[in-house]
Amino acid sequence: MFGNGTLGIVGSGRMAEAMISGVLEKGLLPAQIIASGPKQKRADELIKAYGIQATTDNRVAADTDVLVVLSTKPQTMRIVLNELHGHIHKDAVVVSIAAGVRLETLYSGLDHRTVVRAMPNTPGRINMGFTMWTCTAEVTPEQRAKVAELLGALGKQRFVEEEKYLDMTTATSGTGPALVFMFMEAMIDASVHIGMPRALAEETVIETMLGSVLLAKGEITKKDGRHLAQLRSEVTSPAGTTAAAIYALEKATFRTAVVDALHAAHMRCIELGKLLGGN
Repeated sequence: MFGNGTLGIVGSGRMAEAMISGVLEKGLLPAQIIASGPKQKRADELIKAYGIQATTDNRVAADTDVLVVLSTKPQTMRIVLNELHGHIHKDAVVVSIAAGVRLETLYSGLDHRTVVRAMPNTPGRINMGFTMWTCTAEVTPEQRAKVAELLGALGKQRFVEEEKYLDMTTATSGTGPALVFMFMEAMIDASVHIGMPRALAEETVIETMLGSVLLAKGEITKKDGRHLAQLRSEVTSPAGTTAAAIYALEKATFRTAVVDALHAAHMRCIELGKLLGGN
């Protein structure tokens, strides 16, 4: 994937672990990966599970001339940037996956211009994620290709020119899985409420959700793709059960609640960026 180079990962949480698993499946050798985090116990877990190098020293993990991933929480990013300031190899690309942390904050905090801002999501843990990313002008086409390959190990990746879309995708794809899980949880609880055993309700909801998503993806991405409203209309018979369910959701302002939720997530992402020094 990166020749003989090393992938450094600062922050060793679940998303970092998903990336480690993904790039190993793509052919990167365990010896080419080094991850850092504050706890030696976590380092030992990663060493045992994947055979990679792991440390509690962020500067050691960031000592590579290929790719450095910053996989820390936004609230601790300023500490990490201060720690790594002036210690990034001139040929390295720094990829941040922290919500709200802007490119300007990254390159000024690191004193390093070759930086990428990316927003993956939790389905990346099973290589089914979606990652949107952008970068500074200093990132070369060759470096972009390496970043795309790295992020592709989590699932689908898409580059965008305008950074503003990163705040938006943080709300949609970053926060989105939690909203989907919450809706599924509500459907399961409702099924139990009307008399279905919980195990059966869980299987029914999960398989229904999975099938519906795959159907929607297939239909929308066709050359003459159909709108979601058309798919919904196909299962909504006049005076039928689906019509009754949709009426109840509309009466409860379901769509408005979803819009409000994504708007709140978007505003919080922008707020985090401002708190960390972005414009």
